[in-house]
Amino acid sequence: MVAIALGGAALNAQTAEVVREIRLRTDPADTRIHPGDSIAVQVQAYGLAADNVGGDAWVRLRRGPAAFHLRDTEAGWLSKPFRFQGRDSQRFSFKPQVGVVSRLADMESQRLLQDTVLFTASDRAGAVELTATLDGVSASIQIRTDLAMPPNAPREETEFRPEPPSDDPYRPLVEHYAPFVAQETWFQPKSDYLARFDFDGDWRGDNNWDHAPRGSSQAYVYYAVIESETHWFLIYNFFHPRDYSDKCIGGTCHENDNEGMILAVAKDGSRLGRPLVMATIAHNKFHFYEADAGVRESVHGVDGPIEFFQGSHPAVFIQSGGHGVYGLGGRMGYSLERDRFLAGTGVTYVYKGVAERPAHPADRQVGYDLLPIYRHWWVPAHEKTASRAGMFGTYYRYQPYGDRPAARYARIAGSFRGQRYSANKAKPFWGWHDSRTRKRKLVATGQWGLDPAYALARSLELPQPFSLRYTFNPYLQAGRDHAD
Repeated sequence: MVAIALGGAALNAQTAEVVREIRLRTDPADTRIHPGDSIAVQVQAYGLAADNVGGDAWVRLRRGPAAFHLRDTEAGWLSKPFRFQGRDSQRFSFKPQVGVVSRLADMESQRLLQDTVLFTASDRAGAVELTATLDGVSASIQIRTDLAMPPNAPREETEFRPEPPSDDPYRPLVEHYAPFVAQETWFQPKSDYLARFDFDGDWRGDNNWDHAPRGSSQAYVYYAVIESETHWFLIYNFFHPRDYSDKCIGGTCHENDNEGMILAVAKDGSRLGRPLVMATIAHNKFHFYEADAGVRESVHGVDGPIEFFQGSHPAVFIQSGGHGVYGLGGRMGYSLERDRFLAGTGVTYVYKGVAERPAHPADRQVGYDLLPIYRHWWVPAHEKTASRAGMFGTYYRYQPYGDRPAARYARIAGSFRGQRYSANKAKPFWGWHDSRTRKRKLVATGQWGLDPAYALARSLELPQPFSLRYTFNPYLQAGRDHAD
């Protein structure tokens, strides 16, 4: 690997564990990359530390993350920091380890070190100078964008044709409110891109982790609609092939990922209604954003107002790696006003009715298409279609609170099938739960998706009228069949 260093301050044995020098190396080692490709850049810090015999030694230190700077900001983009993922055999400082607790603390320090960023080149050929600064010490490296270099990303092996025209009567409503998605990207950008479950051309869930690099990155968002006497509930699901991290331990990573949002739209006599409240899910916790001052806190708080893109499209931010979904505002990772991700790189998606591919991990306004959940997921799950036998991993019995209607089927699919790192962790919307309301026995597992009127009414104070009686809900016994 390439290592380029600028020396730091003069050595002083009296100031142990102070960064004196940093070196930059890339993975892969060749610093020439194809336009639009990415390369990992690691910062290695060095200084003096006391050795085991009472002297000082020049050692590698656990320090990071560094501040990175591109001399030409149009030459490329930098991700947020992460722990180096390549082979790293160079040892860190050898502090004497006394006892199990001390050794565990040392291991934890190394595990948490985030010393690397992903640089993605623009489509412009030429040399790019990247500088890192850590504790006042700087180093630079040149990366050359070269058209003669082959692309380092595997070629995608799956291509989806345009979807046939939809005859779903709810489709205009779903399109009108289709969300603006600010998707953060990290060191596995392909795993952060919006995808469809069969992105690899098959319906097995337990090969999606391995197929992520070569599957299609065409963008899709799944949707469902439930209607009550007073409101429409628009449910959008964002599927990813991997839930990943720079430290996959204790169930922090798993195959497949599916989080999303529920938008309640009040029927006000107009064709498309009026937005009321948005609920987003992030790691088994719901967050709430209002479009009506009459929405008040109750069991849950209200995180802020809904921000809209072009008037009607609620804007959401999706974390990289774990893919928790949030509304915008505050420090939630993306500024709609400035079109800027606050911590690193990201792709924005807008509904176009066309499934486009991101050109790179910092692309903007990539078009996505909409897929009906009822036809793509619900029916195959419960009619046990042979071609999709490997799609779901677990089934459960839906037991709603509040003497509410039962599910259409006695046992319903609770998770997608997945085996890598943690088994069967990703859930379709009818498997979602909110830890707070479930613990208080207010809203059961699955009730957020299957009975959204009841779930919202138990969590917030909502302006009236707000009916809990459905006129269309194909997932419960009280509903009629889906129109799709």
